[in-house]
Amino acid sequence: MSDVTITSFDIHDVRFPTNVTGDGTDAMNKECDYSAAYIVLHTSSDLKGQGMTFTIGRGNDIVCYAMEQVAQRVVGKSVEEFFASMGKTYDFLVSDPQQRWLGPEKGVIHLAVAAVANAIWDMFAKARGKPLWKLIVDFTPEEFVNATTFRYITDAINQEEALALLKKLEPTKQAREKEVIERGYPSYTTSVGWLGYSDEKIARLTKESLNAGFNHFKLKVGADWEDDLRRGLLIRSIIDDPANIREDRKNIDPKTIAGKNAGPTGCVLMVDANQVWDVPQAIEYMKKLKPLNPWFIEEPTAPDDYVGHAAIRKALAPEGIKVATGEHCHNRMGFKQLLQLEAIDVCQIDSCRIGGVSEILGVLLMSAKFGIPVCPHAGGVGLCEYVIHLSLIDYICVSGTMDTNVLEFVDHLHEHFLYPVSINDQGRYNVPLGEKVGYSIEMYQESMEKFAFPGGEYWQLAAQGKAPKLNGH
Repeated sequence: MSDVTITSFDIHDVRFPTNVTGDGTDAMNKECDYSAAYIVLHTSSDLKGQGMTFTIGRGNDIVCYAMEQVAQRVVGKSVEEFFASMGKTYDFLVSDPQQRWLGPEKGVIHLAVAAVANAIWDMFAKARGKPLWKLIVDFTPEEFVNATTFRYITDAINQEEALALLKKLEPTKQAREKEVIERGYPSYTTSVGWLGYSDEKIARLTKESLNAGFNHFKLKVGADWEDDLRRGLLIRSIIDDPANIREDRKNIDPKTIAGKNAGPTGCVLMVDANQVWDVPQAIEYMKKLKPLNPWFIEEPTAPDDYVGHAAIRKALAPEGIKVATGEHCHNRMGFKQLLQLEAIDVCQIDSCRIGGVSEILGVLLMSAKFGIPVCPHAGGVGLCEYVIHLSLIDYICVSGTMDTNVLEFVDHLHEHFLYPVSINDQGRYNVPLGEKVGYSIEMYQESMEKFAFPGGEYWQLAAQGKAPKLNGH
C-alpha cells in the first residue's frame, strides 16, 4: 500500500430526532437531536476511512464545514506515511496556523480534527485487517509511544515514562486480552435516568436494565433537588431490593465494589449535572443528594473550571461523594490540569471532544500514572461504538485493570451502524471482532440518506408535519 493516497472525501450532516422521545435530556440540554458530523475518506485503492464527531443538533452544519477545511489538508497524502507515525499525523492535523487561530486544539475546529483523525485511524485498522483496539494492542511499546502526541504534556508524563509504563504491562497483555474477550468490559447504563422521563418510564427501564445484567446506573440531576432526590430514591428502591435482582446476580458482594458506594445488592448509582451549577451551588446541592449514596457527581460545574472542580472534590470528599468529568474537556492539556490539581476521581474521556485517538492515548497514559480510573463518556450516536475500543486499549495496555472502571452505555441508534456494539447478559460490552470492523463507525448508507439534514426523507416529512413515529424507550 506504499503508493496509496487519499484522493477525496465526502461529508454528511446526519441528525436523528431523539428530542421526540426525550432521549438525551438533562438539566443543561433540554432538547437534543443526536447528530453526527460524518466523513468518508476515499483513497486511490478500495480502502476507505470513516469518522465522525458528535453534536446534539443545531450547529452540526458548522462542524461539517470545519471538517471540510481540515480534511482538505489530507488529500493527496500517502496513507502509509500517516500510519508510520500517527503521533506526527495528529500534529500535522492541528498545525495549520490560520485554522489554529480559531481555537488552538479546542472548540469546533477541534471537533473537526477529531472526525478526520478518527477516519484516518479507522482506515489504518482496516488496512491491517484488525479492529482498532487490536491494532493498537498489538503495537510494541515503542510503536504505542510513536502513535501518541506528547506536546504540552511532558511535565505530566514524558515519552520515557510512558515507555516504562507500557513495558511493565507488556508481558501480561495477552492474558488480559483473553480475559476481556471471554468476560466483556464492564458498563453502566444512562438509559434509565434522562431528565425528561416520567417516573413510570424510569421505573420500567430500571427494572429492565437490572434484568439485562446492569448493576451501575446514572441519573441526570440539577433542575430541582427535591425532584432529583425523589427520582433518585425511586431508582434506589428498585436496585437495592433483592427481589428485583436476577438469581445469578445475587452473589455480588457490595464490599467488592471498591470505593463505589454500592447498595445492599451491589448496585451503584451515579449522578450527572451537565455543568449547570456554580461551585458553591454544586457543593450545597450534592450534600442534599447524599441520601442517594452516589458514587460520583459528573460535570458539577463549568468544564473549563479545573480549580472549581478541585474545590468541589475537596468539599465533597468528607461526604463520600467523588467527582467525575471530561465529556467537555477540550484537550489533553485540560486533563493534565485536572489530574495535576487532584480535581477528579474519575476521568471521562470523549472519543470526539478531543482530537482523536493519538490525543486520547496521552490522556490514558497520564491517568494511569496518576492512578485515576478512566470511565469514558458514551451514549449519543456512535460514541458507544467508538469508546469500547478505547477502554480495551486502556485495560490491556495502559492501566491493566478494569476493577474500578465502567464504560457508559445508552441503548439507542446502534442499528444505524454496520458493526454496532452489543452487551452480554452480565451487563458488559462484548469485544468487537473482525477484520472489517475498523473503528466500528461505518454507518449504513440508507441511514445517512434518510436522516441527512435538511434534505433527507425524515426531515422533509418532519417539515410537513408528517414525520413517521419513532420507537422510544
